[in-house]
Order: sequence, then structure tokens, then C-alpha cells
Amino acid sequence: MRILVVSDTHGDEYGLCQTILAQPKAEVVIHLGDGQQDLELQKARFPEKMFLQVRGNCDWGSSLPVMDERVFEGVRVFFTHGHIYRVKYGTYEFESAARDHKANVALYGHTHMPETCYRDGLYMMNPGSLHGSCGTYGIIDITPQGIVTNIIDRK
Repeated sequence: MRILVVSDTHGDEYGLCQTILAQPKAEVVIHLGDGQQDLELQKARFPEKMFLQVRGNCDWGSSLPVMDERVFEGVRVFFTHGHIYRVKYGTYEFESAARDHKANVALYGHTHMPETCYRDGLYMMNPGSLHGSCGTYGIIDITPQGIVTNIIDRK
């Protein structure tokens, strides 16, 4: 199973659409906030995909949750925008919350800085910001052999 992870589209609906088209194997698209309306527009274009999203600090008036978790093929994925865990100042609070939720994979945005790492049984990923010509996004592949995370430059 492939999961496409995006964040901080900030109105770049075209870039989001192009990214979804570039990843046809992705069955699930997770948007980590700051682009609620951008994702709403894609749901009608790609009805075969599952779309999940959380509220970011710039999604004013949104009723979306600030965090969520789902299980895909036995892998628990915890995701949030990150501002409520103050990720711009470090990931300790976020990582602790993910571990409290018994996550295997923890996703966050907000900083616009792409990163993926593995620490003591937890994969953590920030896909960066998809906004603009230098945008980035993340891919999670869940296979019988394990989990693989990647950051991809949108060019």
C-alpha cells in the first residue's frame, strides 16, 4: 500500500493535483493541514482515493480535527499539523504524543522543512511544504517486508 503525504499547500491547488497525478499508486492521500480547501477540490477529481486531513494553524474556521490516527495493513499512523506540539521548536512533544498513541508512523507538517527519520521503532516524517515550484511531499510504502518512507521534490 502506498500513502501520499502532503502538507502546507497554502492555496497551491494546481501543485496538489499534479502531485496526486504523479503518484497513481497512492491509495490514500493524507493532508497535514494549511490547505483544507485545496484538498476539498481534489476529492471530486479522484473519487477512487481515500482522503484524510487535519486542521493546520492557517485553516481558519475549520472544523477538522487537529490530529487523527488510522491503521493501514496493521500499521498505526498518527498525524497532525504540528503546531499544537510546537514542532518549530523541536519534535519531543510530538514524538511523545505519537508514542502515547502507540504509532508506528508519525506525520507532521507546519515547519515547511522536509524530514524523515526512524527512532526506536517509530518512523517520523514531515513532508515539507508542497506550495510553489520547489515543493516537497512524502511517500509511505507499507509492504510485507516493512515500511519505507521517502521525501520527493516536486519538479
